[in-house]
Amino acid sequence: MSKKPAMHKARKRFGQNFLQDPAIIRRIVRSIAPSEKDHMVEIGPGLGALTEEILGDAGALDAIELDRDLPPILRTKFFSYGDKFRIFEEDAMKFDFHALSQEHGTPLRVVGNLPYNISTQLIFHLLSHAGDILDMHFMLQKEVVDRMAAGAGENNYGRLGIMTQYYCAVEPLFIVPPEAFDPRPKVDSAIIRLTPYKTLPHEAKDVKQLDLVVRTAFGQRRKTLRNNLKPLLGAEALEQLGIDPGLRPERLTLEEFVRISDYLTDKAVSPEQD
Repeated sequence: MSKKPAMHKARKRFGQNFLQDPAIIRRIVRSIAPSEKDHMVEIGPGLGALTEEILGDAGALDAIELDRDLPPILRTKFFSYGDKFRIFEEDAMKFDFHALSQEHGTPLRVVGNLPYNISTQLIFHLLSHAGDILDMHFMLQKEVVDRMAAGAGENNYGRLGIMTQYYCAVEPLFIVPPEAFDPRPKVDSAIIRLTPYKTLPHEAKDVKQLDLVVRTAFGQRRKTLRNNLKPLLGAEALEQLGIDPGLRPERLTLEEFVRISDYLTDKAVSPEQD
């Protein structure tokens, strides 16, 4: 568990950096706190360093791995666990988490050391399945975690943070240094916990409309809402909603973005998609 075998070299195209620090691995598993009743899903198990620790406590673990060379290694390594361990040789970006949750009849607990090159896209895919997920624990580039946790008025605040916080309570846990990996990445990583809300605190009438509003608002961060949102609604409408059109998008709260979205939904406005 401490070192990856020489038989498999990390592949840059998959964004692979294998976690190898036993103390960090134990700390992650303590944060996850898997139990016998849990259905765990691990995205990108690599050579199974985290998998091994989770399997000792979890009721079942399904792994999703895109690198075709790794499943045979993992099946051999965890053969003794029988049906408790399964591996899907699929792309997590296209994986049907809803079907997996339905199969087991229980919400999923998702974990993973997510590849830096697709982490943002993958987070959005998982958020679309938030109703099938109990919680998520991810290792991500620290800069991505900072963006996910940022609040209104902070420099890192933007679409990723707003849409993540729409669906989930966001809790950064701790930083993981480059030396915990092989090969070493050039940046710090961090562990984050995402817990989907059972009841959304600011539910939009149309979440696709909300996403469009947020994307449009942050199209040019240095410009004001008056300029950025012009394709969707005018300054007068913003003022009627109690929102200053002279503000930059990072000043608006999630609740205010939902207010704009609901206004557009109610008006049945259908702006052209990007």
